[in-house]
Order: sequence, then structure tokens, then C-alpha cells
Amino acid sequence: MDHIIGQSQQAGSHAAADMIIDGTEASFMADVVEASRAIPVLVDFWATWCGPCKQLTPILEKVVRAAGGRVRLVKIDVDKAPNLVAQLSRMGLPLQSIPTVVGFSQGQIADLFQGAQPESEVKKFVEQLLKLGGGTMPAADLLAAGKAAFEAGDWGGAGDAYSAVLQDDAENPEAWGGLIRTLLAMGDEEQAQDALAQVPEKIAEHAEISGARAALALAAEGRAARSQLAEFEARLAADPKDHQARYDLATALNAMERRDDAADALLAIIKSDRTWNDGAARAQLLKFFEAWGIDDPTTMSARRKLSAVLFS
Repeated sequence: MDHIIGQSQQAGSHAAADMIIDGTEASFMADVVEASRAIPVLVDFWATWCGPCKQLTPILEKVVRAAGGRVRLVKIDVDKAPNLVAQLSRMGLPLQSIPTVVGFSQGQIADLFQGAQPESEVKKFVEQLLKLGGGTMPAADLLAAGKAAFEAGDWGGAGDAYSAVLQDDAENPEAWGGLIRTLLAMGDEEQAQDALAQVPEKIAEHAEISGARAALALAAEGRAARSQLAEFEARLAADPKDHQARYDLATALNAMERRDDAADALLAIIKSDRTWNDGAARAQLLKFFEAWGIDDPTTMSARRKLSAVLFS
């Protein structure tokens, strides 16, 4: 729960074109000082020859865009603004070393950092700046950011976003479910189990929590099944009606993220003998659906196939 913030890319009240601009000496007062009375402003002091600047600036732009208009980024090339740099240096800003990022709020310098920083630290800096300005990142934005990060394989970004939601709303089922799934995707089943144990009882049976719980259970089953994949395939080659082998194969395939194949294996059992093992194949398929989520493309496709089998 120590993760700090992730953001979404939903537009806020300010136009996207105004989120990130190139500043100048002449426009500094208007673009930065005066503008910061309305929304916090980040000023990125950089130079074309600065290697760390090339690493940091794209991260700053990504975080600012994701903040949805709640913070602005003004980029100032120090080589093109020597008088401004000299004036600010006399005020105590350490602009002799770049990149330097200065946060302005309510017309004043609020905070700063120097050097290239990882995205998580930049997000933390922006969140603190927003809090100083009386702003927050809406939960819906953070949840969207968490989902986008998860789908992109950015486990750190996803964990940050979901944890940020939980800091303000400990009973948010989407955030709990997302955090658990993120920990599971990172291969940290123990922490995922710990997170599941911390879910408030009030939301313990919410679909998002049930789905995360099912995903955890399937991960444990799949870990054992994957080591016997070749055995299951050999058994099926020898006897296509070996439903137990096909059932175990489906569990292994799911653990390998071969969801379509896993669903088809269970559907084959149901089509052949829907009562096999007291309906175990159907029960496992429903657990897959729960773990994958109702909006998952494989869930929707396999659910249609299941309906066709059951009502044929």
C-alpha cells in the first residue's frame, strides 16, 4: 500500500494543447507564475545537449498528459533563456545543474527536484503538487490509468494507480481487484494473497474481488498443471475421451495465458459429457470467466459457445 500514483489520459477542463507548452523569457510570468494561480505548473529546465533531460522530458509529458489538464508543463530551454536562468538563480534556484523541475502553485515555488527520475517518482511529485494546490486525481482517472498500465505490462504503474485509489477509498473493489491481479501478474502470489486478506468484508463478494480470488486460485492450480503439460497431451493422444487429462490440460493452458485453447478444452468435455465429474468442466469454465472478467473477449466468445452447447 506504499505505492504512489498513476494517472489516466482522460481530458480535464483544460484543452490538451495547453497542458504542455514551450516557455520563453517573455512568457514566463504569464505561462508559469500567473497560470499557477489556477492550476499547478511544472517547469522543466532543460537543454538540447543534456542527456538526462532527454530521458526525463518524455516521462514528464506522459505524467502531465495523464493528469488530464489538472497540471501544466512548461518546458524552458536554458540556452534560449539566459536572463531568466540568471534571475531565477539569484533567487536561489539551482539551475546550474539540469534537468531541474520546479513546481509552481498559487504563484509561488512549491517544490523542485533535479536529475532524471523514474516515472513513479515523477507521479509522486505531481501528486504532492496537486495536493498543495487543493487538487486530487479522481478515482475514475486512476482506475483507468491502472487498467491501461496493466494491459501494457507496466506492473509498477498499475500498482501505483490502484494503491493511490485505495489511499483515499479503502472500499473500492475495482482498485483492490486490480491491485491483486497486478501482484499476481508480477509473480508475487504471497503478496497477492495478503492483499486479498485485507479486502474489507463489506466488498469481499463484489465481482471484482471474486474475479481476483478466482485468478489466484487458478494460478496455484496452473502452476502444478503446467509441469505436466506433455503428460496430459500424451494421454489425450492415446485416448481422446480422457476427460480428466483434458480438464487438467485446460488448467495448464490457462496458466500459460492460452485462454481460447483452455476454454475450448473444457467446452469439448461439456459437449461430450456435460455431467462428467458432477459438471466439473462447466464449473471450471465459469471460474475461468470469473477470473478473466466479464468483458474479456475470450469470456464473451466462450460464453456464447457454452450457451450453444447447453441449449442445443
